[in-house]
Amino acid sequence: MAPRKPIYEGKAKQLFEGPEPGTLIQHFKDDATAFNNVKKGTISGKGVLNNRISEYLMLRLHDMGIPTHFIRTLNMREQLIKAVQIVPLEVIVRNYAAGSFSKRFGVTEGKALGHPMIEYCYKNDALGDPFVTEEHIFAFNWCTPQEMDEIRMYAFRINDFLSGLFAGIGIRLVDFKLEFGRLFENEREMIILADEISPDNCRLWDLKSGKKLDKDRFRQDLGQIEDAYREVARRLGVLPQDGTESSYVIEVNAKMPEKRKAASKSSATKTKSTKAKKKK
Repeated sequence: MAPRKPIYEGKAKQLFEGPEPGTLIQHFKDDATAFNNVKKGTISGKGVLNNRISEYLMLRLHDMGIPTHFIRTLNMREQLIKAVQIVPLEVIVRNYAAGSFSKRFGVTEGKALGHPMIEYCYKNDALGDPFVTEEHIFAFNWCTPQEMDEIRMYAFRINDFLSGLFAGIGIRLVDFKLEFGRLFENEREMIILADEISPDNCRLWDLKSGKKLDKDRFRQDLGQIEDAYREVARRLGVLPQDGTESSYVIEVNAKMPEKRKAASKSSATKTKSTKAKKKK
């Protein structure tokens, strides 16, 4: 098999040159990061789960008339996608207060917002992906007003659809992050949905228990990370529900401040102690 030409490597995915002009291969990794790369780890099997979840959601959105970069799945970890020029913005849609929003505004996590809210971050790791306004976006020419209208419209439509879809399987869509790109095709330029939609970039809480089923389990050292991702996939129907799916082992080697590291070790010790008692 001939070596593939790497195009880009991010925190959770790699891009390779595609087999046809205008295509790329998107490879989902098991790497996990948090707090602007301060905390790093590996969640074995995460890439497989995110690939299947994102494929399913991208196809459903396409059926709803949302243009996406997804073409087809190639294997357990890879998708064939359309090559786009990524708009350097993270588009965050919030339905409930959580994460940095709760900290910035002193709002209790889980508080329902009056209506869906959109925030924007400039995609720049060196600057910590700062929050920006539309005035910043236009001043730096990251997007035109017409493109922003399309992005905003798609973001609200995606939120409406995903909120209903997840509610139907007992999951609350708290917030999520989207990325868009410019597709140049047939002498036309259009804005389409890119990146992925998975527990890596969505906050998903069980409707009854409030249990977190997303990457916050990694951020907050809650444990059972892969189980949460697999539960989302199971409820969406993209994994067998008879218990025959592969069991993945999570290996999280986190680099974090000492206080958080001590808390994580304490949590791990308690987990081992509990398991030992059950065996006895």
